Amino acid sequence: MTERTLILDPERMQRVMQRMAWQIIERHLHQDEILLVGVSNSGYALAKRLHALLKIHFDGTVHLAEISINKRNPAEGPTVCALQPSDVKGKNVVIIDDVLNTGATLIYAVHYFLSAPLKQLSTVVLIDRNFKKFPIKADIKGLSLSTSFQDRVEVDFTAPEAVYLI
Repeated sequence: MTERTLILDPERMQRVMQRMAWQIIERHLHQDEILLVGVSNSGYALAKRLHALLKIHFDGTVHLAEISINKRNPAEGPTVCALQPSDVKGKNVVIIDDVLNTGATLIYAVHYFLSAPLKQLSTVVLIDRNFKKFPIKADIKGLSLSTSFQDRVEVDFTAPEAVYLI
Protein backbone atom coordinates (compact mmCIF):
# COMPACT_ATOMS: atom_id res chain seq x y z
CA MET A 1 0.00 0.00 0.00
CA THR A 2 1.25 3.45 -0.92
CA GLU A 3 1.83 5.77 2.00
CA ARG A 4 -0.37 8.88 2.04
CA THR A 5 0.36 12.10 3.88
CA LEU A 6 -2.62 14.27 4.77
CA ILE A 7 -2.23 17.78 3.33
CA LEU A 8 -5.74 19.18 3.85
CA ASP A 9 -8.12 17.61 6.35
CA PRO A 10 -11.88 18.03 5.79
CA GLU A 11 -12.19 21.08 8.05
CA ARG A 12 -9.25 22.91 6.50
CA MET A 13 -10.38 21.95 3.00
CA GLN A 14 -13.77 23.54 3.70
CA ARG A 15 -12.09 26.74 4.91
CA VAL A 16 -9.87 26.84 1.82
CA MET A 17 -12.86 26.39 -0.52
CA GLN A 18 -14.79 29.11 1.35
CA ARG A 19 -11.85 31.50 0.93
CA MET A 20 -11.58 30.62 -2.77
CA ALA A 21 -15.30 31.32 -3.23
CA TRP A 22 -14.92 34.74 -1.61
CA GLN A 23 -11.94 35.49 -3.86
CA ILE A 24 -14.06 34.65 -6.91
CA ILE A 25 -16.78 36.98 -5.62
CA GLU A 26 -14.23 39.76 -5.05
CA ARG A 27 -12.97 39.42 -8.64
CA HIS A 28 -16.54 39.74 -9.94
CA LEU A 29 -18.03 42.24 -7.48
CA HIS A 30 -19.71 44.41 -10.08
CA GLN A 31 -20.76 41.60 -12.40
CA ASP A 32 -24.17 40.02 -12.62
CA GLU A 33 -23.13 36.65 -14.04
CA ILE A 34 -20.28 34.14 -13.68
CA LEU A 35 -19.69 30.96 -15.68
CA LEU A 36 -17.80 28.31 -13.70
CA VAL A 37 -16.18 25.71 -15.95
CA GLY A 38 -14.71 22.71 -14.15
CA VAL A 39 -12.17 20.39 -15.75
CA SER A 40 -13.62 16.86 -15.83
CA ASN A 41 -13.55 14.70 -12.76
CA SER A 42 -11.92 16.43 -9.78
CA GLY A 43 -11.87 19.91 -11.30
CA TYR A 44 -15.59 19.64 -11.96
CA ALA A 45 -16.17 18.27 -8.44
CA LEU A 46 -14.39 21.35 -7.05
CA ALA A 47 -16.41 23.60 -9.38
CA LYS A 48 -19.66 22.08 -8.06
CA ARG A 49 -18.63 22.84 -4.47
CA LEU A 50 -17.61 26.40 -5.34
CA HIS A 51 -20.87 26.81 -7.29
CA ALA A 52 -22.86 25.84 -4.17
CA LEU A 53 -20.91 28.37 -2.07
CA LEU A 54 -21.26 31.14 -4.65
CA LYS A 55 -25.02 30.62 -4.95
CA ILE A 56 -25.28 31.49 -1.25
CA HIS A 57 -23.14 34.64 -1.30
CA PHE A 58 -23.00 36.01 -4.87
CA ASP A 59 -25.77 38.45 -5.81
CA GLY A 60 -25.73 37.53 -9.50
CA THR A 61 -26.27 34.35 -11.47
CA VAL A 62 -23.72 31.54 -11.33
CA HIS A 63 -23.72 28.91 -14.08
CA LEU A 64 -21.82 25.62 -13.99
CA ALA A 65 -20.36 23.68 -16.91
CA GLU A 66 -17.82 20.90 -17.42
CA ILE A 67 -14.92 20.77 -19.86
CA SER A 68 -13.28 17.47 -20.73
CA ILE A 69 -9.64 17.46 -21.78
CA ASN A 70 -7.27 14.58 -22.47
CA LYS A 71 -5.06 15.08 -19.39
CA ARG A 72 -2.34 12.71 -20.62
CA ASN A 73 -2.00 14.53 -23.94
CA PRO A 74 -4.14 17.70 -24.13
CA ALA A 75 -2.87 18.63 -27.61
CA GLU A 76 -4.30 15.40 -29.01
CA GLY A 77 -7.78 16.27 -27.74
CA PRO A 78 -10.59 16.04 -27.98
CA THR A 79 -11.65 18.96 -25.82
CA VAL A 80 -15.37 18.73 -25.15
CA CYS A 81 -17.58 21.26 -23.40
CA ALA A 82 -21.34 21.83 -23.35
CA LEU A 83 -20.54 25.52 -23.83
CA GLN A 84 -19.31 26.57 -27.22
CA PRO A 85 -16.90 29.51 -27.35
CA SER A 86 -19.69 31.56 -28.97
CA ASP A 87 -21.89 30.88 -25.89
CA VAL A 88 -19.46 32.76 -23.64
CA LYS A 89 -19.04 35.90 -25.75
CA GLY A 90 -18.87 38.89 -23.42
CA LYS A 91 -19.12 36.69 -20.31
CA ASN A 92 -17.02 36.14 -17.17
CA VAL A 93 -15.51 32.66 -17.34
CA VAL A 94 -13.77 30.97 -14.40
CA ILE A 95 -11.90 27.77 -15.28
CA ILE A 96 -11.45 25.44 -12.30
CA ASP A 97 -9.18 22.42 -11.80
CA ASP A 98 -8.10 20.52 -8.72
CA VAL A 99 -4.31 20.39 -9.14
CA LEU A 100 -2.03 22.55 -11.29
CA ASN A 101 1.00 20.44 -12.19
CA THR A 102 2.62 21.34 -15.52
CA GLY A 103 -0.13 23.72 -16.63
CA ALA A 104 -0.94 21.74 -19.80
CA THR A 105 -4.54 20.93 -18.90
CA LEU A 106 -5.28 24.46 -17.72
CA ILE A 107 -3.72 26.15 -20.75
CA TYR A 108 -5.69 23.96 -23.15
CA ALA A 109 -8.88 24.71 -21.21
CA VAL A 110 -8.12 28.44 -21.52
CA HIS A 111 -7.30 27.99 -25.21
CA TYR A 112 -10.74 26.47 -25.82
CA PHE A 113 -12.43 29.76 -24.87
CA LEU A 114 -9.99 32.23 -26.42
CA SER A 115 -11.73 32.38 -29.80
CA ALA A 116 -14.58 34.30 -28.13
CA PRO A 117 -14.16 37.85 -26.88
CA LEU A 118 -14.63 37.35 -23.14
CA LYS A 119 -15.37 39.99 -20.56
CA GLN A 120 -13.00 38.31 -18.11
CA LEU A 121 -11.27 34.92 -17.81
CA SER A 122 -9.69 33.64 -14.64
CA THR A 123 -8.25 30.35 -13.43
CA VAL A 124 -8.77 28.64 -10.09
CA VAL A 125 -7.00 25.59 -8.63
CA LEU A 126 -7.16 23.93 -5.24
CA ILE A 127 -3.47 22.92 -5.24
CA ASP A 128 -0.64 24.60 -7.19
CA ARG A 129 2.42 22.33 -7.33
CA ASN A 130 4.71 24.86 -9.07
CA PHE A 131 5.94 22.51 -11.84
CA LYS A 132 4.74 24.60 -14.75
CA LYS A 133 5.93 23.83 -18.26
CA PHE A 134 3.47 26.29 -19.79
CA PRO A 135 3.14 30.04 -19.19
CA ILE A 136 -0.04 29.90 -17.13
CA LYS A 137 -0.83 30.66 -13.53
CA ALA A 138 -3.74 30.21 -11.20
CA ASP A 139 -5.40 33.53 -10.41
CA ILE A 140 -6.87 31.93 -7.30
CA LYS A 141 -5.27 28.98 -5.54
CA GLY A 142 -6.18 27.20 -2.39
CA LEU A 143 -2.69 26.06 -1.48
CA SER A 144 0.79 26.25 -3.02
CA LEU A 145 2.61 23.00 -2.41
CA SER A 146 6.28 22.37 -3.08
CA THR A 147 6.85 18.70 -3.71
CA SER A 148 9.21 16.51 -5.67
CA PHE A 149 8.17 15.75 -9.24
CA GLN A 150 7.73 12.07 -8.31
CA ASP A 151 5.14 12.88 -5.64
CA ARG A 152 1.48 12.77 -6.56
CA VAL A 153 -1.30 14.88 -5.10
CA GLU A 154 -4.63 13.14 -4.64
CA VAL A 155 -7.78 15.19 -4.05
CA ASP A 156 -10.52 13.06 -2.57
CA PHE A 157 -14.01 14.59 -2.85
CA THR A 158 -15.74 11.65 -1.19
CA ALA A 159 -16.69 12.10 2.45
CA PRO A 160 -14.60 12.98 4.30
CA GLU A 161 -13.06 15.32 1.72
CA ALA A 162 -9.29 15.62 1.95
CA VAL A 163 -6.08 16.16 0.01
CA TYR A 164 -3.18 13.73 0.24
CA LEU A 165 0.43 13.63 -0.92
CA ILE A 166 1.35 10.20 -2.24
